[in-house]
Amino acid sequence: MTAAAAPAGRRSLLPADPVLRRLAVLTAVNTVGNGLYYSVSALYFTRQVGLSAAQLATGLACAGVAGMLAGVPFGRLADRVGHRRLLYLLGPLQGLAVLAYAVVDGFAAFVAAVVAATVLERGAVVVRSALIAHLLPVEDQVRSRALLRSVMNAGLVVGATGAAFVLHADSYWGYTAALAVDAATFAATSLLLTGLPNAAPVDGRPQRADRDGKRRRTALADRRYLLVAFLHAVLELQFAMLEIGIPLWIATRTSAPRPLVAVVGIVNCLAVVLFQVRASRGVVDLRSAARACARGGVLLGAACLVYAAAAGRGAVLAVVLVLAGVLLHSLAELLTSAGGWTLSLDLADPERHGEYQGVFMSGQAGSHVIGPLIVTATVLAHGVAGWAVLGGLLVAAGLAIVPAAARQSPEKPKTPQWVGSPSV
Repeated sequence: MTAAAAPAGRRSLLPADPVLRRLAVLTAVNTVGNGLYYSVSALYFTRQVGLSAAQLATGLACAGVAGMLAGVPFGRLADRVGHRRLLYLLGPLQGLAVLAYAVVDGFAAFVAAVVAATVLERGAVVVRSALIAHLLPVEDQVRSRALLRSVMNAGLVVGATGAAFVLHADSYWGYTAALAVDAATFAATSLLLTGLPNAAPVDGRPQRADRDGKRRRTALADRRYLLVAFLHAVLELQFAMLEIGIPLWIATRTSAPRPLVAVVGIVNCLAVVLFQVRASRGVVDLRSAARACARGGVLLGAACLVYAAAAGRGAVLAVVLVLAGVLLHSLAELLTSAGGWTLSLDLADPERHGEYQGVFMSGQAGSHVIGPLIVTATVLAHGVAGWAVLGGLLVAAGLAIVPAAARQSPEKPKTPQWVGSPSV
């Protein structure tokens, strides 16, 4: 099966291919709930539960570490029991974990709840990625994932917009309603899985590593894969820049108005929604994927220098420089995301997509955990010099991916094998 393009004259925001369309709807439902939760969670836990900012940060750090460690075990489990089967279970469990926030009454309970919810969330992300790898044709993986990422960002924007009403009410029942809606979206994603086909392993055999008598690769023993995953995780520091570094830089080191922080987020989201698919068209193999990451690393380095130049300028020039930096930053994000998808798939053993995706995404999760610390230690502690160091690190990581990934891709069939047919 191939992901069909929309027929001439067709007017639809959804793809024509039934599997990709179902995945897009599932992604939209899930990320609307996520956008709602992410936007209200900090105020809920501090204003309603009564946690201090330090307690909130400590609990989230513990959850981040636990989530980072969850990727590989969940990936291996999915390879054994089936990706869709495991997701059927994870959806309701995620919903229950979110509902548990409504009865949290102290720091210890918060840590337990947020660790459980984050472990389930990271596990579900890994398993969904592996499921997509099995369901979609190899030649359409990057384009399809680009479309799904655009849908994801649109869903986050919709969820964040709905959160504005909850934040305005600022009441326990309003926050509880938001948690209930988020929990309902997890249940809905499990229901939407019924419209997807069952995908057998790509060569049609049961997923047993040594059924043919040969020793199969494991992700944790695949040094090249680990190196590429590590280098791409360094590039993921760009998200800590966007979420922590740039807002605090604008507020403390430039004369730009503080509402510019919101504009930065909007520009970045719109860039992903509008241009992720287009930016992914040139990424077709390992070489083009590595080069996309290299270009992205160079652009991130350039963005760091532009952000640094905004310090000490007048308000108008500071705004112009920050927005110019965001445009470079957003283009880099489009390229490194597209390159990362191909690298994570083409360098993997096709019979162990769950395990390999677990390794790659654990690297990303680890970057998100330590990213704020690195950005704080460089940019916020040392100003312009810190931006230069951070930019150099990003450039070096991007360029290093090219030789690290320079090898023949494992043999993979061009289309997935099906058990049954799509029920959409």
